[in-house]
Amino acid sequence: MSNKSVLDEIVKKMVDTVIQSKEQVFDITEQSRNEYSQLQLELVQVQMKVASVIENTDKTERYARFARNRLAEVSKNFDKFSDEEVRNAYEQANDFQVKLALYRQEEKQLREQRDHMERRLLALQDTIKKAEALVGQISVVLNYLTSDLQQVNDILEDAKEMQEFGLKIIEAQEEERKRVSREIHDGPAQMMANVLLRSELVERIYKEKGIEEALKEIRDLRAMVKSSLSEVRRIIYDLRPMALDDLGLVPTLAKYLKNFQERTGLEISFRNLGKEERLPSALEIAIFRLVQEAVQNAQKHANPKQVQVKMEIKATKVMVIIKDDGKGFDQNEKKDGAFGLLGMKERVNMLKGELTIDSKINNGTIIMLVIPIHA
Repeated sequence: MSNKSVLDEIVKKMVDTVIQSKEQVFDITEQSRNEYSQLQLELVQVQMKVASVIENTDKTERYARFARNRLAEVSKNFDKFSDEEVRNAYEQANDFQVKLALYRQEEKQLREQRDHMERRLLALQDTIKKAEALVGQISVVLNYLTSDLQQVNDILEDAKEMQEFGLKIIEAQEEERKRVSREIHDGPAQMMANVLLRSELVERIYKEKGIEEALKEIRDLRAMVKSSLSEVRRIIYDLRPMALDDLGLVPTLAKYLKNFQERTGLEISFRNLGKEERLPSALEIAIFRLVQEAVQNAQKHANPKQVQVKMEIKATKVMVIIKDDGKGFDQNEKKDGAFGLLGMKERVNMLKGELTIDSKINNGTIIMLVIPIHA
């Protein structure tokens, strides 16, 4: 068997092992999520029981106080009451005292059960978070192992830096997939889980509190579903703004920046200095992504109060300026994991354009893009 065949067999076994490990971690994640959802429902039920027991305890305590006062009165004026009345007063006071002790014991047990469930929920959250991170890391390894090894060798011979850049691209892709997955899980998926959870409580609320409370819960459910639908549309829009195909670059950018401002609270101004002309589809999506990346980077890293976006479409080129009043950065300092500007530079290079960045510490950042239309 040749060395190449041996190497291929080793790689195949490694890939199979990594795939099995990824599936096992994924199963653990799903089991933890299912247990988390079930535990949430049980916690709500226990919280309702605690509230009910507290109410019964308070009511029984009032009755017990009244019974003790009655017994004291009977004992003090013993000669004025019959034996039957004295016995009834004593038995009633004793019964309420026993009930009160039982309710307090039940309340203590329910509180301990509730606290244990809350600690278990926190532990499950931590398990899910770690499992998701591990799945992302395994995916990076798997993508690297299943890539064309011969091509990797050729790249290594040409330039060692290209291997590092390739790994960064894979990591960035996996991070983006994880971000979208997290947005869906923390947004629509979590909302749908809450809808399911609360829908199971509607019937109980109807039986215990009546139709008005049940209708109120249903109205809350309707609002949650509406919010979830809006979140799904936002995620779809971030993946691929359909308005680009229908309206073009300028209206789509204006709409995106307005939505971004409403979602984040960051003040954003947008001005188009030229005509609203349609550009080739690939060019429109590329420019849109460049502006999107620049604005998101500013909001994420620079902590600005205001971002200004200006664009002008000329006969042979498109000029875009993105300016923020954030904390800026040292352009000579390289930060690990900072792929935003690197990705922008690569995209501009593919378009045969120019990217200029002017930033100083505590003095904001200005990014200027010049993209030739013929590209």
